[in-house]
Amino acid sequence: MSESIVAKKGSFPVDVEEGKTYFWCACGRSKSQPFCDGSHKEFGMSPEKWVAPATKTAFFCGCKKSGRAPLCDGTHSKI
Repeated sequence: MSESIVAKKGSFPVDVEEGKTYFWCACGRSKSQPFCDGSHKEFGMSPEKWVAPATKTAFFCGCKKSGRAPLCDGTHSKI
């Protein structure tokens, strides 16, 4: 299994809808950041399923190292 790569040293703010399912790119290779486009398949990785708890702006992790994945926890400031 490959390791994830940094897609962005920062978060991706996205307006999400309550109850809607999102698939966050965990590998960092997707061209549809912060969401999965299937690029992970050749690297033995999988996206992370996330269901929005409310309609709001969510800040998805871009560095792929967050301890709160798929959401940003500021880890990007340390890499």
